[in-house]
Formats: sequence, structure tokens, C-alpha cells
Amino acid sequence: RITWNRLIMNAIKLPALSGSSLKVIAVVSMVIDHCAYFLMEPETVQYEVMRCVGRIAFPVFAFLIVEGFLHTRNRMRYLLTLLCFAVVSEVPWSLLNGNDGTHNVLFTLALGVTTLMFLDKLIKSNRTLSISVVLVMAYLAYYLGVDYDWRGMLMMAIFFILKSKGASHSPFSRVLQLVFSFPLMMHYGMVGAMLACLVLFMYDESRGFIQGRVAKYGFYGIYPVNFLLIWLIR
Repeated sequence: RITWNRLIMNAIKLPALSGSSLKVIAVVSMVIDHCAYFLMEPETVQYEVMRCVGRIAFPVFAFLIVEGFLHTRNRMRYLLTLLCFAVVSEVPWSLLNGNDGTHNVLFTLALGVTTLMFLDKLIKSNRTLSISVVLVMAYLAYYLGVDYDWRGMLMMAIFFILKSKGASHSPFSRVLQLVFSFPLMMHYGMVGAMLACLVLFMYDESRGFIQGRVAKYGFYGIYPVNFLLIWLIR
């Protein structure tokens, strides 16, 4: 399928990225970030470079959550899958972080899907209530101490609102998504935010090579496994 994204990428000689490519980039970025954070000494060049690359991961995961929500046939199963892997991931998360009151990012993504379920029902009929839901869920994320907390909630809400309002068919829709979410990304580092925006801009709206349940659940499983391996190494 030829999309405006792919045409622009061809015109400016940049590669077009499928959803599967985004997943691979996000996972690799995440592992690099975790290795730097948990295994390396801070304030070194290698550490800073790896953390910058690692900042790509969450914006891409947040974007993919919205894309997955809009395309899945069973949204409740989608939410329950995230929750199940979040519970499993909490054990290696706690092994690495201790009892610091924080919780892993899969809980953030699950809260994001819950927010999107409310928004999907309310956004066309009650804008005020939609905004209230987003704010309440953002506060809940902050209160519970999930990774990326309220900024993660707002980022997913921005991606969803701009996609669902029909702007997805405009050549400027991706630009709008990135412009409005960039201040949230920038909190975790300017360079990483710019890299994340570049990756997301190259998305061509195709599914890509990762298909089937085994591959899908395998990508979810990488999250707790990478924590467990890092804990064993440390």
C-alpha cells in the first residue's frame, strides 16, 4: 500500500519503517537504555550516548500502543495482555529497583489503553469529560508511580486524539502528533526526543514482518526477560 509517508520518504531518501520495524527499534533502544542505567557508571561518554539512544523507546512504544488499540479486534484482550505481562514484569523490576514505590512501564501502557477506551467513547460526544478523563488518568499514573507517569499518559492521549479526529489522512497529521508530544519527550532528553521523532516520522503505516501470536507475545516477553538477565549479570 502506497501512503503519503512512503512517498515523502522516497522523495527525501529516508527509509520508510513498518510497524514491525518500529517494534524492533523500540526494543533495541530499550535494552541499550537498561544496560546503561543498571550496568554502567554514570557521567561517562558511553553512558550518556546509550541513554540518548534509549530515549527513543518509550515514545515509540506509546505510539505503537495507540496504533495497536485502533487496529485490534479485541480491545479488552489487548488490555488484559498488557496487564498480565505487567504483573509478570513486576518481579524482575523489583529485583533491580528495590521497593522504591515505582512500577514497570507495562502498567503505564495498560493505563494508557484504559484511557483510550474511555476517550474512544467520549471524545465525539463530550469534550469536557474527555479532558477530565485524561487528567484523572494522568494523576493516577503519577500517584501509582508507574514509569513515565503522567507524561506517558498525555503522550498516548495526544497520539490518539490527533489520529482519531480524522487528521490521520492528512500529510501533516504525523507532524502534529510529534509537535504536540515533543515537549513531553524532551523532558527525558533533547537528543533522544529528536531521534524518537525522526523514527516515528518514518513510519509508513504498514504492519510489517512481525505477525502471529507467537511473535507478538514474544515481544511482550522481552521486557521482563531483559530485566531478569540484567539482574543476573549485575
